[in-house]
Amino acid sequence: MSSSIVCWKFRTMGEHKQQQQQQGVTEQEEHFDVLDKLGHKTGLTKPRGAVHRDGDYHRAVHVWIYAESTQELLLQRRADCKDSWPGLWDISSAGHVSAGDSFLVTARRELHEELGVLLPKDAFEKLFIFLQESVTNGGTFINNEYNDVYLVTTLEPIPLEAFTLQESEVSAVKYISIEEYRSKLATEDPQYVPIDVNGQYNQLFETIAKRYKGNIETRRLDLQKKLSRYAPVSLNAELTGITEADKGALEYIIKAARIMDDIFHLQTWYSNPSLRDWLNKNAELSDLDKLKWRYFLINKYPWSCIDENEAFLTTADSAIKLLPEATKPVTGWKGLEYRSAFPAEKSPCANFYPSDMDKMEFELWKDSLTVNQRLEATGFFSVIKRLSELDLDSSKCRNTAVNSTLPHDLYVVPYSQEYETFLVKAAELLRKAGDMTDTPSLKRLLHGKADAFHTNDYYESDIAWMELDSKLDITIGPYETYEDAIFGYKATFEAFVGVRDDKATAQLKLFGDHLQVLEKNLPLDNVYKSEVVFAAPIRVVQLLYNAGDVKGPQTVAFNLPNDERIVKDRGSSMVMLKNVSEAKFKLILRPIAYACISKEQQHHVDFDSFFTHIICHECCHGIGPHSITLPSGKKSTVRLELQELHLPLEEAKADIVGLWALKFLIDKDVLSSSLMKSMYVSFLAGCFRSVRFGLEEAHGKGQALQFNWLFEKGALVLHEDETFSVDFDKVEGAVESLSRKILTIQAKGDKDAANELLQYYCQMTPPLQMALKKLEMVQVPIDIAPEFPIAEQILHASR
Repeated sequence: MSSSIVCWKFRTMGEHKQQQQQQGVTEQEEHFDVLDKLGHKTGLTKPRGAVHRDGDYHRAVHVWIYAESTQELLLQRRADCKDSWPGLWDISSAGHVSAGDSFLVTARRELHEELGVLLPKDAFEKLFIFLQESVTNGGTFINNEYNDVYLVTTLEPIPLEAFTLQESEVSAVKYISIEEYRSKLATEDPQYVPIDVNGQYNQLFETIAKRYKGNIETRRLDLQKKLSRYAPVSLNAELTGITEADKGALEYIIKAARIMDDIFHLQTWYSNPSLRDWLNKNAELSDLDKLKWRYFLINKYPWSCIDENEAFLTTADSAIKLLPEATKPVTGWKGLEYRSAFPAEKSPCANFYPSDMDKMEFELWKDSLTVNQRLEATGFFSVIKRLSELDLDSSKCRNTAVNSTLPHDLYVVPYSQEYETFLVKAAELLRKAGDMTDTPSLKRLLHGKADAFHTNDYYESDIAWMELDSKLDITIGPYETYEDAIFGYKATFEAFVGVRDDKATAQLKLFGDHLQVLEKNLPLDNVYKSEVVFAAPIRVVQLLYNAGDVKGPQTVAFNLPNDERIVKDRGSSMVMLKNVSEAKFKLILRPIAYACISKEQQHHVDFDSFFTHIICHECCHGIGPHSITLPSGKKSTVRLELQELHLPLEEAKADIVGLWALKFLIDKDVLSSSLMKSMYVSFLAGCFRSVRFGLEEAHGKGQALQFNWLFEKGALVLHEDETFSVDFDKVEGAVESLSRKILTIQAKGDKDAANELLQYYCQMTPPLQMALKKLEMVQVPIDIAPEFPIAEQILHASR
């Protein structure tokens, strides 16, 4: 329940002014970034006095301290010398954001300088952005501010004698009940700085009221309903054919895989590990606490994956931390206890970038870097941090090698350093497993991954993964980039441990053998086609265990690696999780077909067509544009050009081009013509399955795009009984036209066209809403919640 900070590397006001002087800013007057009316930087900076004289838009922060136990807010009385609202009661702490500074750093610094309260970044919860436009002092002070509003939640009120007040800013502090304060603002009490509580700022009061006045039984029922959307299923696999040596290695592999959970929790938000441990510790206190923990285990963070990432927890549910060093000591008081915070809206930056970084700041910094530094900054295996926000312990303060280009505040940290504690342990386990196995290709993979965890170079270990020829099938490391919603650059750690299904693997070789001919015949101008496409080896696996980035809806297959260097040189490899696919078909897709597909076409929905399209989907990730040449002649990649739009468009491409490819292979007599109708109708049922994941998720976005396109073209038909069918005469042309559209956008690296396509078609249209409402009424599960009894037995036996 307690935590301590060993070392703070924090800019004081003196250091802050010193940096300003180094950048040509005079010590006498602070400079601000000038914004346009929409809050975007103009590139200009001006002195504080000139900004308020001219009414320029600029940035500031508001920080509120709220005491849970007494339901009180801390207020400060502004010093009499202040140039606005002198002597009035105001926000706990507030301040302007100096030119080049960040919101969060400013919030922490202002709280420290004005009140003597020094807190780490996980104490600050961003609530909203407030635009304040006012004119005071007889028209001589114009305040047009964009304010980031933060909430710090403490358990008890901080004793008033624990504060150290900055005399030039603050003359006194006091606590006031939230209701009394709101009443004084509503009646425009002259002792208080005016805030319009009926406007945007009402969010502060509504947020707090909702958290602490909610009905426990209502919350319990809501979480039960959310959990019921996942069908529990036990996934097993036969260990027959695995040597005794490999069975011994399996114990170490599963233990290493579990560590991927620890890394992934940290990658999604910096306070997420604290929340996880707190929920686990308190899971047995009540039924509600148990449900919180169970639903967290499915999502792996406090946002619900299939509800557009809506928060199902609040900071009021989060971990309590004790920080005695946060203020001056007070006799008889153990020190400040606060809630480790997270935002209600999931940050697109996750924990790969500073939470208050925007695209413009990143791009300006990136442009200042050398070519190699730029590759590292936009690469898969690094995080981006702030020089001004180094709140690490003393050992890291000494050892962190910062690669920065002044005057920019950002710098790169490789995964091998950022997650060193976890990766060293995982590497040790993988090396032990590699020493134990008697399968040469598995030994090479495990030792290679262990080395990569140390070196941050995953190229050779990913080649070893592609060439794996083992009954035990292991995928472990950083791969998918879905969590990086701002750029789609950074990879999350994951692990899949399975047993290869040799018979099913042999049957699927034909898809890999036909990748080149599929590339040659893609509905795409020839100038954009690749001359050489490497056949993707396909491995069918019965899943034993997964960990890391496997939250919410479970994947049925994956095509890796995503590293364009390897895809260009060697292609990719595919893993199909057959027992996961079987569980989803039985528990989800078949009930969807009964509810949403016309009776005349329901018999076309079968597992073979469902599984075959999954295979083709994964194969089609390996064809089409990847490394591209822009109209300017510059070499680039689809991922770098489309950024956050790459993943939903790539998922849509793999799906729709997969349908095109199946039709092509049927026409060439590679596949049976009996598959023709079933693949289209099974795809239609699958549309409703994937859209239920939500339109914030890449697969859901991609599926909405496809459904709405095909529906618009008349390839999908809605009947009076609210069921759907496929028009077999129109579907082929509609599939080909969408395939051409997406492939061409990717080939050109045309982000504007990608955005236009997704904005128009990625909508929850009335036909989709009708289908989803019906599925909710008949209570068809949205996805599965797998359990892994064999892995648990192995881990239990090793204890």
